Order: sequence, then structure tokens, then C-alpha cells
Amino acid sequence: MSTNLSETQKLIQLLNLSGDPDARTDEDIFVGHTPPQARERVFGGQVLGQSIIAASKTVEDDRTIHSMHGYFLRAGDASLPITFGVQRLRDGRSFSARRVHAYQEGVPILSMIASFQTHAEGLDHQDTMPEGVPDPESLPTTADLLGDIDHPMAQELAYGRPFDIRYISQPLFLRGAKERLAVNAVWMKTTAPMPEDAAMHRAALAYASDYTLLEPILRRHGISWMAPGMSVASLDHAMWWHRPCRVDEWLLYVQESPSASGARGLSTGRIFNRAGELVATVAQEGMVRLPREK
Repeated sequence: MSTNLSETQKLIQLLNLSGDPDARTDEDIFVGHTPPQARERVFGGQVLGQSIIAASKTVEDDRTIHSMHGYFLRAGDASLPITFGVQRLRDGRSFSARRVHAYQEGVPILSMIASFQTHAEGLDHQDTMPEGVPDPESLPTTADLLGDIDHPMAQELAYGRPFDIRYISQPLFLRGAKERLAVNAVWMKTTAPMPEDAAMHRAALAYASDYTLLEPILRRHGISWMAPGMSVASLDHAMWWHRPCRVDEWLLYVQESPSASGARGLSTGRIFNRAGELVATVAQEGMVRLPREK
């Protein structure tokens, strides 16, 4: 069984993309890989994080990503490498725009637009971090919840992820929530320290933001991830980084779903550091199909 350190090292390795300066049309080309896993499909957060790293490699070091909007076009095959093509749309005095396509076997699996900015001073306000939230140290780990279940997916969730995810409400792994509220909240951080690289921390935050964002939709309807015949898939993902952050320190991820209809659900999330600073905001629409909807 892998140690916590090795799982974080896998995250660092998958975010270290290789480049080929000779493989270029109007795109910069990078290649990423998926670590061995129990699932056949690539985790969407992985493709987001790798796409952000690819785009970051084409901008000046003083420009950090502040927003991205991406569409998941096809499921990724975990057994195949992923090619990232980055188009340099614009470099202005303080902003840079990039378009990233992630390809497998010549077809795009994700399309993203990302924007980068140099540091600037300006107006400053934010939402307030929720009060009365239990400390992460007081909450069970995923290994505490699933570690005794002899199943590949349970073992991967318990021990094979680079992030320690601790639920404030009842997790939805095995059963639906008793309280049918369209909200969800978790503490999260990497299981080991990350390099001193702001781009990697922001990419890793995008990676982790995809873990639980659709759960407010399931929680509102009393559905667990084990519901027979249910089909769930991320359709798009938008993210805004507001302030510097570290993913190897505890972050509070508060999520809610304002609407679900037409076999789709929308969720939004706010991510706070432990000092109460709002470091990022996220939005995602997902497909949620139950057997009767097929």
C-alpha cells in the first residue's frame, strides 16, 4: 500500500509536464500522464490541474492564473498519455490569455480558456468564512471511514489520493444524507508538503476542487455515490483565484447547489484558508442521471 508521501509525490509528478519545443504549430505542446489507479477514466481534476500547468509554462513567472473556464468534452482514458496544446491568445501589459486543449488519440477531452495577471493593488473585500465549523483535526479521515472495506475503489479513496479530505457533514460514500440540504463542506490539504511553486499550488487547488463539488446536488436528494444505475459526470468547470494559497495547509471548501433540472445540476464553492481568507471561488455543472431518466 502506498504511503501518504508517495501519493503527494504522484501529484507533483503528474503536474510536472514535459515539453517538446520542436512540436509546435500555433500551440505549445506538453505531455502528461496518469498514475496507476483503480478507475479506467481520468479524474477530471487531474486534467484541469495539468492544463493549468501547461498554460502557466507559457507565461512570464510574474503572472499567475486568476481565472479559468473549461469544458469536459470526453472521458479521459487513464491508460493513455494526455497531450496539451496551449495557444497564446494575448499578452498585454498586465494580463495574458491562453487557450488549452487536452487531447487523447487526436481528439480533445477538455477545452479551457485561462487568464493570468501580474500582481496589482486595488479594492479588497470578501465573503466571511462560516463560523462554528469543527477543526479538521477533530474529524475522521477518509481512511477512518473506508479503510476497512476490501474493495479497490474504497482503498483508493482511503489511501490512494494526494489530498486528505475530511467531511464536516455525513459523507455520501455509502448512504444518502438524512438532512436533504443542498450544501456540503470539507476540510482538505495535501497529505505531504508541496514545492514552493505558486503555479503548482494553484493547479493542485483546481485538482482538488473537483473532488466533492457535485455532492450538494446528491445531498439535496438523499442520494449516495453507491446509488444503483446512477450516472454522474462533470460537464464544465470555472474557477477564480482571489488570493495566494497553499494546498499543503488546511483549506475549508464550502459548497452549495442553487439548482438541478434537466438531468443537470449546478454547484458553487468557496475555498477559505484557516485564517479566514477567501482564496478561490468555483462553479461547476454536472450531469446527474438516475435510472428512470435514461
